[in-house]
Amino acid sequence: MRNLLRYFFAACLLLAVALVSALTAMRLAIHVREVKVPDFRGQRPAEARLLAEQNGLGVNAETSYYSATVPQGRVLSQGPSPGAVVRRGFEVQLALSLGPQRINIPQLVGESGRAAAITIADRGLELNSADNVQLPGTAAGQVVGQNPGANATDISAPRISLLVADEPALEAFVMPSFLGQPLGAVTATLQNAGFSVGEVTVAAPPAQPPASPAPGGLANSPPGPGPSFETQGTEAPPPSAPASIVVSQDPAPGSRVLAGAAIDFVVK
Repeated sequence: MRNLLRYFFAACLLLAVALVSALTAMRLAIHVREVKVPDFRGQRPAEARLLAEQNGLGVNAETSYYSATVPQGRVLSQGPSPGAVVRRGFEVQLALSLGPQRINIPQLVGESGRAAAITIADRGLELNSADNVQLPGTAAGQVVGQNPGANATDISAPRISLLVADEPALEAFVMPSFLGQPLGAVTATLQNAGFSVGEVTVAAPPAQPPASPAPGGLANSPPGPGPSFETQGTEAPPPSAPASIVVSQDPAPGSRVLAGAAIDFVVK
């Protein structure tokens, strides 16, 4: 029994040692794959790339900002900050300095969006974004706001955002029912609401059954040449009048229609 307990405790001790060794090895492996981010600030892009390669890192410099203290073309800021611990192969984001601001921000409010974009490009600036807004009484496509404003100083980057007036949205209405109403009253109602009457069609009259021949009439006449008949043309339906009654409409009642739409009717 004692030997059995001795073997059991020895096995537990060996298992604990193995677990500790495995955790230690994993920690060492993780630390080997980690590196501290060096300080790239003030360096030229080529110098920053060389330093990053020496530490098993990468760099990406796609943004630029004005700075009154850091010379143009040198690293202005970085992320992560110096001393941060990252995995090898991590790409550090760098922002370069444009030097002091030398470009005057133009007045773009009141111009068209296209003209503003051309002015921005001519000044060596960048169009950061152009959002749209609906403003009553403002021509569509006109610049109504900009950031930074005209003649702004101490801006962070040579980028301008614009706010451009958009086309006004048409109101939508629910089409009421005009069935059974006189066409004249319907026309006045639509015109007062900003709509118009479209195509008006007169409903065809119901077909009449053919008349039966009277006894002794043509049906009982002996064969031979009979009286001559002239073919009569079909008479066109009378034109619609204000007193005509609406029997159908398009769009149908309950449909959604835009302001100013034309409504078609069938009348009788």
